[in-house]
Amino acid sequence: MSAIKNVIKNNFRNMELNEFLRSSLSEAGYGGAEVQKTPIGTKITLFVIRPGLVIGRKGSGIRELTTRLEQQFKLENAQVSVTEVTKPELNPNIMANRIAQLIERGTAFRRASLWTINTIMNAGAMGVEITISGKLRGERAHFEKHSAGTIPKSGRIADEEVRSSTNSILTKMGLVGIKLKISLKEENHLDFDIVTKSQPKDEVQIENQSKSESDSVTSNSDIKTESDSVTPNSDMKTEGKDIINNQVKEIAVNKGER
Repeated sequence: MSAIKNVIKNNFRNMELNEFLRSSLSEAGYGGAEVQKTPIGTKITLFVIRPGLVIGRKGSGIRELTTRLEQQFKLENAQVSVTEVTKPELNPNIMANRIAQLIERGTAFRRASLWTINTIMNAGAMGVEITISGKLRGERAHFEKHSAGTIPKSGRIADEEVRSSTNSILTKMGLVGIKLKISLKEENHLDFDIVTKSQPKDEVQIENQSKSESDSVTSNSDIKTESDSVTPNSDMKTEGKDIINNQVKEIAVNKGER
C-alpha cells in the first residue's frame, strides 16, 4: 500500500506542478515539463517558445523560479533547464493554451477551433481532434468535436503517436473545457500505413490566403464536426397527449353506442 500511496502522491504533485508552471509561464509559451529524480536532486526540463522570458536577465528569472519550486513543492536541490520548442504548432499544450486565449478574448469557440485545426494540419500533422465542452451558446451544456486527418484511437499506436492535452477557461457562461489530440507523422509506426483516397479534380480545395489571424479561418470540407446537447423530449409529451385523446374518444363512442 505504501508504494501505491507514493505513486498517487507523486502523480498528484506532478499535476499541481504542471498547473503552476502553466499559469506562471503562460507568456513564455509553456509547452510542458519533464521531471526526473536523480541521485543529486530533481531535474526539471521546461519546454517553452521564448526561453529568454524564463531565464531572465543574467539568470534572475530561472533562479527565482527554482526557489519557488523548492519551497512550494518541497523539491530537493531542484535543477531547472529550459528548452526551446522548435515547432509550437505540433505541441498540444501550446495549441490548447492558444485556444483558451482566443476564447478568453471573445473569439467564437468554433472559429478558434477551426483556425487551430488548419494551423496544425498545415504544420505537417497526421491528424488532429479538438473537443470543446461546457455552456457554449446557452444555459444547456453540450460539446462539439472537430477533427481532421487520422487519429488512432486504441492500441500501442495510439499510445506512441498521439499527444494530448487538456485546458479549461472560465467564461461568463461558466467553465469551458478544451481537449486536444495531435497525431504526428514522424512517429508513425512501421506496421501502420496511411491510405488516402484520391479526390476528384472537380472538388473544391481550400487555398491558403495571406489574411490576418481573425480572417484566416476558412471552411474546410475535410473537417468533421460532432455535437451533442441535452434537449427536452417533446416527442414523448406529444405521444402521451395523443394516447390520452384516443382513449377519451373511445370512451365517448362506447357510451354513445349504449
